[in-house]
Order: sequence, then C-alpha cells, then structure tokens
Amino acid sequence: MLRALLLTLLVEVPLYTAALTLLRLAGWRTAILLGVLVNLVTHPALWLFLNPHPDAWRFWSAEIVATAVESLILMKAIKRDKALLAVIALGANASSLLIGLLT
Repeated sequence: MLRALLLTLLVEVPLYTAALTLLRLAGWRTAILLGVLVNLVTHPALWLFLNPHPDAWRFWSAEIVATAVESLILMKAIKRDKALLAVIALGANASSLLIGLLT
C-alpha cells in the first residue's frame, strides 16, 4: 500500500499543481497541499475497500468514488469552476491509475 501511495503522490501531486496553478485556480503551495490532501483522504480508504476482495467491480467502483471525493474536496476548497475541478481530478486519477497498471 505504501508503494502505491507514493507512486500516486508522485504522479498526481505534480498534475494537480500544474493544472491548478496554470489555470489560476490556486497558488502553487495550495495546489501542492490539495494534491497531497486529496490522496491522503482517498488512497487509504480505496485500499481498505479493495483489500478483502479485489475484483473488477470493487476496483472500478473504488476508483470512481475516489475521483468523486477528490473532486468534492477540490470544489470545497476552491469554490469555483466546479466542472473544471472535476475534470482535473479525473485526469489526475486516470493518469495515476494508468501508470500504476503499467508498473
């Protein structure tokens, strides 16, 4: 689990930081903090949910819920451009999922 969390942070935090700062939705410090925070909230829960029976249904439903929760945290913190924040969360999660599956 720790290896997966570190990989997720390595992939997602720079993506969140780049997207949020380049789109002028947050300063770089806030963007880094949010990138770390959303993953520290969702990643352990995702692993606990998957641990007993990691079948395809649990895997995809966990990924969808994690992305939604990350989106909601971003929306609560930033309070504007909600659709864009959801797309950013989707992109960050899809990227780390793809890299995780490839490693």
